[in-house]
Amino acid sequence: MKASVKASELRSKGPQDLQKLLIELLREQFNLRMQKATGQLSRPARVSVVRREIARIKTVMHQQNVGAGR
Repeated sequence: MKASVKASELRSKGPQDLQKLLIELLREQFNLRMQKATGQLSRPARVSVVRREIARIKTVMHQQNVGAGR
């Protein structure tokens, strides 16, 4: 299990790193959904943690895009 990523740590990463991390988390979210559907989910709390991390990454990516457009 990975530790949660803080927004301040994400802001120091480049767009490619954020994109790679986002794809990783989306895959994990998909796998967790499949485990839940088949009744094999061992850590139900991880679903909400991953969802929040995805939202955090998307927020930072949006802030960087808006900031670059100024």
